[in-house]
Amino acid sequence: MLINILFIALGGAVGSVLRYLLNFVVTSFYRGHFPLGILSINVLGSFLMGLIATYALKQAPFSQALQSFVLIGLLGAFTTFSTFSLDVVNFWQQGHLGLGLLNILLSVVLCVLAASLGVALIMGK
Repeated sequence: MLINILFIALGGAVGSVLRYLLNFVVTSFYRGHFPLGILSINVLGSFLMGLIATYALKQAPFSQALQSFVLIGLLGAFTTFSTFSLDVVNFWQQGHLGLGLLNILLSVVLCVLAASLGVALIMGK
């Protein structure tokens, strides 16, 4: 139990730094008002979650510690539902109902499709 908690904490540290760096890179190139960095992070994280979780469970079972590090720690900290939610609220408070709804639609649809793609790549379907 303690070793899993340590691996989760370590993965969380790595995942949050990776999220910061990717968001920085995306927002360095894209200066618009839409939170493209967070959307990109959540879509990539969803794809990796589907891919790695399926691979770990079906093809090459990982140790519990490694699963905790990658799936709970790293990807849990890398993706960010709370930031997505705040982006939507901020759009709405600024009177941009359409952008908020677009963010919801894109985030949900693209993240589910990305996770499905990750699973399908491992399952061969």
